[in-house]
Amino acid sequence: MNQKWVLLIGVFLAVAACSPAKQSVSVFLEENPANLSNWGVVVAKSGSLALGQDVVPYDLNTPLFTDAAHKLRTLYVPPGTSATYRTGQALDFPVGSVLSKTFYYPKDDTGQLLSTQYTGDDFAGEGLNLAKVRLMETRILVHREAGWVALPYIWNEAQTDAVLERTGGVQSLNLQLPDGGEQSFAYVIPNANQCAGCHAVNATTKQIAPIGPAPRHLNKTYPYANGEKNQLVHLASLEVLAGFNPAEKHPRNANWRDEAALLEDRAAAYLDINCGHCHNPQGAADTSALYLDLPGDDYTGGNSGLCKPPVAAGQGTGGHKFDIVPGQAEASILWYRMDSTNPAVMMPELGRSTIDHEGVALIANWINAMQGHCKIEG
Repeated sequence: MNQKWVLLIGVFLAVAACSPAKQSVSVFLEENPANLSNWGVVVAKSGSLALGQDVVPYDLNTPLFTDAAHKLRTLYVPPGTSATYRTGQALDFPVGSVLSKTFYYPKDDTGQLLSTQYTGDDFAGEGLNLAKVRLMETRILVHREAGWVALPYIWNEAQTDAVLERTGGVQSLNLQLPDGGEQSFAYVIPNANQCAGCHAVNATTKQIAPIGPAPRHLNKTYPYANGEKNQLVHLASLEVLAGFNPAEKHPRNANWRDEAALLEDRAAAYLDINCGHCHNPQGAADTSALYLDLPGDDYTGGNSGLCKPPVAAGQGTGGHKFDIVPGQAEASILWYRMDSTNPAVMMPELGRSTIDHEGVALIANWINAMQGHCKIEG
């Protein structure tokens, strides 16, 4: 053999020997494994949280607020299969697909948890440095023959694995805020039924489905290990997404933190991801007649909340008359419920124990910029 080829082969083998082999993914279509590591989707090893074989990270244009926690989202589609593109819904994943969402907080050298702005590039395809983060929980969504199943896993103190806790859990946390102050609160890990409550695409049938991996949320650039690329284009190039035509125009939510974007687009994106999974014609809040799931729709219709009296009166209204009062955020029920941690008042009802002050300020600015007034009958 040519000496040059011998040398090249030797270099290749040496590199391969130094490259850690990725954990293979196991899809459980019937049983619920006790440990997260059994899935092989995300695995704590060698000081990092690494992705399994064929597992793809992804992010959202505007993510859900969960007590300032950062999130690593991943998807896995069985080799030889693909998800199907759908414009207004989450991608249609085949049976055997597994989605994961790992919640974590950055921490300093002393172990103090930090409340920092999530930028979407913590992971960047390389792995979370476990010396720099505290893992809280990983939620698994697995597509079985009978439909999607949600399973909550809680990370142990040693940060070596997460254990299935179908009843959820509560952990006391103390975050250091950017201004130097501190915030103490109860971080609530939902039980399996509560997971299903948010992911139910139909309040009558209780059938659950993914929320985040819809084109309007995924249509953005992501910093993969081998460079930046549009997420939809990347999934199509991996042949795990069928029916996607890059030449067509695809829906895209705004980044709610992008001050260069229109205020109404930022507000619509924030309400969509934080409220729209319940506030839609088939969701858990279908009887409210307040629909917040379709950014880009005209927010002047009867179901937009503008000058709309609440369907049910009570403590949740705070004595206010309308869901949204143009020009008056503090007179609006929507703002009032977002700015509360009272369990009888707060919205969303699940997923937070604290107030997203930046998000509340965004919605206040949006409402205060509206023109017009509400007519009070009687």
